[in-house]
Amino acid sequence: MPSNKPKTAIAVKNVSMMFNLNNEKIDNIKEYFIKLVTRKLHFSEFWALNDISFTVHKGERLGVLGLNGAGKSTLLKVICGVMKPTRGSITVSGVIAPLLELGAGFDSNYSGKENVFLYGATMGYSRKFMQSKYDDILAFSEIKDFIDVPVKNYSSGMKARLGFAIATAVEPDILILDEVLSVGDAKFRIKSEAKIKNMFDKGITVIFVSHNTDQVRRICNKAILLEKGKIVAQGTADEVCDIYDTITNKK
Repeated sequence: MPSNKPKTAIAVKNVSMMFNLNNEKIDNIKEYFIKLVTRKLHFSEFWALNDISFTVHKGERLGVLGLNGAGKSTLLKVICGVMKPTRGSITVSGVIAPLLELGAGFDSNYSGKENVFLYGATMGYSRKFMQSKYDDILAFSEIKDFIDVPVKNYSSGMKARLGFAIATAVEPDILILDEVLSVGDAKFRIKSEAKIKNMFDKGITVIFVSHNTDQVRRICNKAILLEKGKIVAQGTADEVCDIYDTITNKK
């Protein structure tokens, strides 16, 4: 008899992330190494994440809210495998398409077209597969006239459009968005939201970081609120957005 229990897409268990912050001003590399070798280099511990636990089931859309410095981007990098947590574990089931930062994964010296195939390769897709998606990517990104230009000459909005077009064209199991939908004009933001919503029917799982609670309410069904590396609220998107709006004096 088939189980009705929802399948887990992402399980974050007791995750903590610590960085060493240098306490002293060091003027050059030579001075740094002298202090390092003589053990006179002093650091303080900074815990960007502190004992974070939550589960995202397949097909759920989780909003991640928090003020600057709350640990949102660090959490996404740990989930994507860009960083290894100091403590705890992350379990991911499925192919992730991360859009963590504008142009992340792009080589600035390569053209937009070359980066389409490079980005696809880093996600494990063949050149043949990416070629089959290329026309869709080009049409959605709206940068046809600049596709052969090096990405270093792109505006932040152009990078965001191309990155979003690639990530959604390959139809990943999990789509991770960090403030990407806040870039570009209103027309493209509306189109991007519509594209994500169209992917819901295919069971895509979304983790979406944004300061825009209106977008989180429209896109997400669940949310968590981070403060100083800890989860201080979690629940439905509306419940958590209400708390965040109160904190930021939007209500």
